[in-house]
Amino acid sequence: MLRLTLFAVVFGALLLSACATGSPPGANAGDNARGSAATPAAPAATPAPEVLTATFEEARVAAGGEGEAVVRLDIAEGWHVNANPPSDKFYIGTEVQAAPQEGITPGKPVYPPALTKTFQFSDQPLAVYEGRAVVRLPLRAEASAAKGRHTFRARIRYQPCNDRECLQPRTVEAEIPLTVN
Repeated sequence: MLRLTLFAVVFGALLLSACATGSPPGANAGDNARGSAATPAAPAATPAPEVLTATFEEARVAAGGEGEAVVRLDIAEGWHVNANPPSDKFYIGTEVQAAPQEGITPGKPVYPPALTKTFQFSDQPLAVYEGRAVVRLPLRAEASAAKGRHTFRARIRYQPCNDRECLQPRTVEAEIPLTVN
């Protein structure tokens, strides 16, 4: 009985070793096609789908004046993002975030009206954006703001969902073309 147990333990260890190295039991590690020091690569994770694409019109602001940046959010078919404000405090609403830079101060973003839809994962209808949503970001330029072309940096935070699940929240870095006249 002891020999049988010992055999089972040794065989199990060899089997586990083979699974870990990709080599058959009894083969040398150098026989592995990946090389003797190679560790088997984990299967490549399926990349998360690109659900939201942001595009921008060039914003124009006179020094000492006001203007706005137009942020277009194109959401892939079959997906949605939570509106701003979201339906519930536990949902992550889509948000355009920006801080003052180079004499340009952003105002409070103006979000589009939401669609109200019901999904399999929620008993209550949710406020969402689908297709294209346009966010307007007011901008104010100080009188001393340098004239010419600038890149105004912002972030777009959102959580992509389809009718069955929500993915992890994402943040996209945005570079908005801006001209100060």
